[in-house]
Amino acid sequence: MQLRVGIVLVISALSLAGCGRFAINNHSLDYKKAEALEPLKFPEGATVRPFTPLYPAPTVDPLAIQHAPTFENKTGNRYALPRPESMQTTASNPDDNVATLGRPQLVMDGNRNPLLKVEGPTAEAWQYTFATLNSLNYKVISQANNGYEATIQVDNQTYVLKLSAVGSNNTIALFKPDATFADQAIATEVLAQIYQNWPA
Repeated sequence: MQLRVGIVLVISALSLAGCGRFAINNHSLDYKKAEALEPLKFPEGATVRPFTPLYPAPTVDPLAIQHAPTFENKTGNRYALPRPESMQTTASNPDDNVATLGRPQLVMDGNRNPLLKVEGPTAEAWQYTFATLNSLNYKVISQANNGYEATIQVDNQTYVLKLSAVGSNNTIALFKPDATFADQAIATEVLAQIYQNWPA
């Protein structure tokens, strides 16, 4: 009796494990033997509603079928997807994606107001500008908590040095406290000194 139960258990275990371990054909590749069938035909004279296939089979180039991947196991009798390849992570240098700050350029706008243009990250451009201001003989009265501007004193007059940014294009200009452009000669002098003393 125990021998019979043991044999039954062994056969059951083998049948359950056989599908995966011994790769018994489970007919999962039978779709490759499928043949094309003619469209459905109705008897002559029959009145039927218009027939439109819901899932029409696509037309595949025979050459594409020949070169299509074969998702089979090693014995070729079961459908099997390939195992995913191990991912190879490459350590990227964080400096590769950081934009570099360019040298400033002295330019004039359409109204002949002098400007200083700097290409690169806005925060870094302002950091360089403010550091250069501190190295010059201008008294820095205050710096804005939000935004890129500083109130300075030039020849006992108060001015506002402001950086405006559009994308990575930064423009530095000198304004009066009433938000109008500073005198051309004063602005040229201040911006030229920032340009000449810009950190290398």
